[in-house]
Amino acid sequence: MTPPLTYEDAGVDVRAVEQSQDRMGKIISGTHKSQKHIKVRHGFGHYAGIVETREGTVLATHTDGVGTKVMIANMMKKYDTVGIDCVAMNVNDIICTGATPVSFVDYIAANQNDEAKFTDIMEGLALGARKGEVPIVGGETAIMPDLFNNPDFAFDLAGTVVGLIPVEIDPKAILGGNIDVGDVIVGAYSSGLHSNGYTLARKALQEYPLEDKLYRGGPTIGSALLEPTEIYVKPVLDLLSNFCPLRGLAHITGGSFTKLLRLKNIGFEIDDLPPMPKIMSLIMEQGVALDEMYKTFNMGIGFCVVVPEKAQDDVIRTFSRHDIRSKRIGCIVPEAGVVVGSTRITSS
Repeated sequence: MTPPLTYEDAGVDVRAVEQSQDRMGKIISGTHKSQKHIKVRHGFGHYAGIVETREGTVLATHTDGVGTKVMIANMMKKYDTVGIDCVAMNVNDIICTGATPVSFVDYIAANQNDEAKFTDIMEGLALGARKGEVPIVGGETAIMPDLFNNPDFAFDLAGTVVGLIPVEIDPKAILGGNIDVGDVIVGAYSSGLHSNGYTLARKALQEYPLEDKLYRGGPTIGSALLEPTEIYVKPVLDLLSNFCPLRGLAHITGGSFTKLLRLKNIGFEIDDLPPMPKIMSLIMEQGVALDEMYKTFNMGIGFCVVVPEKAQDDVIRTFSRHDIRSKRIGCIVPEAGVVVGSTRITSS
């Protein structure tokens, strides 16, 4: 019997990455008192770093990239959507702290100058910024031919977002401190793979031409892989402005549902996911085990909101007003950990 395909088989050892991140977190914590006029309220380990100025302004900062999804863009010769992903991966994370995104900068590294491709990338960034309601105020384009071992055009794309947390929002509550047994988890639907797990996805689908149909009458596999990441800024800010009793917000990205443990060391029981997206079904058919799917891919849910049960309908209606489907997908239970269906998942 062929052993199941894992993320580690594809070249990403999640356990080793987490160990590296822990080491880096310890190093950067030594810088937290470098600026006497700034108080670090939350550092490494959540969705964004939070600092407070002497005047009481609370800022959140986050940086993220698109990952190896840029390789699919290169293979498809289509560059006008990965910019949306770049903005999405940043703004979706920073709103998990209750912050309103207020500025964004991008970083493009490439092996050669290509004005047409750069223009397409920037058009995507601008489209994502408009949807995420954040101005792009600058950036950097670096041409580094020796860094990329590729005779054709190759690039990487990342960005940084800064957000402002209103004084009436208690970051400790938003960060998950008030989550309690009996709260419910509302999941907002994803648009596809978003921008995580592409190393495993590419490994699993390497025998399939990108121009093949995902299913009869459907998009091509390449188009499904390039589907832009959904942006959840408007409905989440809507919930915050209407003082919905939010207990926790989680962007479901790398690590998938294990991300919920960033909020609180408590039990997250997910028992009613939507049907698995077709692209993920195809990946699973190539030998990726179910528990590996649950800790790598979003499985159709891109964002989670934890609220008291009485508020779940308000959350669902708010996402619906912004044309994003959502549903109750689970609840908070006493035993710590994440259980999806009957599968208990860990981050490694």
